[in-house]
Amino acid sequence: MGHAIQAEGLVKCFGETTALAGVDFRAPPGTVLGLLGPNGAGKTTAVRVLATLLQPDGGQASVGGFDVCRDPHRVRQLIGLTGQYASVDESLTGQENLLLIGRLLGMRRADARRRARELLERFGLADAAGRAVNTYSGGMRRRLDLAASLVGQPPVLFLDEPTTGLDPRARTELWELIRRLVSEGTTVLLTTQYLDEADELADEIVVIDRGEVIAHGTPDELKDQTGGRTLAVQPADAAHVPRVRATVAELTGAEPRVKGNRVTAPVTDPGVLPAVVRRLDDAGVLVTELALRGSSLNEVFLTLTGRPTTREPGAEPAAGAGRGTERETT
Repeated sequence: MGHAIQAEGLVKCFGETTALAGVDFRAPPGTVLGLLGPNGAGKTTAVRVLATLLQPDGGQASVGGFDVCRDPHRVRQLIGLTGQYASVDESLTGQENLLLIGRLLGMRRADARRRARELLERFGLADAAGRAVNTYSGGMRRRLDLAASLVGQPPVLFLDEPTTGLDPRARTELWELIRRLVSEGTTVLLTTQYLDEADELADEIVVIDRGEVIAHGTPDELKDQTGGRTLAVQPADAAHVPRVRATVAELTGAEPRVKGNRVTAPVTDPGVLPAVVRRLDDAGVLVTELALRGSSLNEVFLTLTGRPTTREPGAEPAAGAGRGTERETT
């Protein structure tokens, strides 16, 4: 089966800064590929290259079998792009925004109106179709932005941190919309600062750090690669945290994390749990929590990169391109 999205040895530099240093990843049709990385990792840069907004300095990338450098016009006809910030015109109504995009795509007015009505209904915005977008909530604007990227019915969708700034309910609603699109055959490349979002949506995850791929696999495979389980210990007395930390470090061979009174560390041997129990019992340390559980993606990420993932500050929003238009960038 061919790949809907493919990057091989992708390189992009900005002056003396290397944003991408030979990145490889691919996504089969009808799947979600999650790109994760800490600040400045290169996630948005990779999306902008694939969306033909940036020219790579090395390597190659293709969408739907078309090279992003040799066939940018063909690529743009296949993609939809939702950036980190809603790109719809707030002075227009929801329907007018979608109609405008349809007309820019070369659709006949009647077809553009029909497509706008379909999308507004599908995204739960029909009742607000005639209202100016500046009266919409944040969640409604993000849904309209996603609808706008789908006017041309693209088979490939780039979502660059699509739920940034949304409340939990709006995020969940957007997740359901994304799942529905994928079930209908759409391929999605998702960058996100929310690890639970990647865990929920991604079929495969690529972890990028300092412009390089440092790990890839399904969420479960990544958890297995970094120990697969996490030991959590919380002493009843905060004064015993240093002893608990030292005990956990010695028995797990890992560097524990301490948050408040809670000490956690990745483990590979489930026999560590009874050993910790015996050691702390001998030391007279009373604990209020002692558990061995599956690692979260957040713990996997910290193990791989040594720091949490957050949004790349100063990254140019990728909104406003894609959408199947023939617009060139400079």
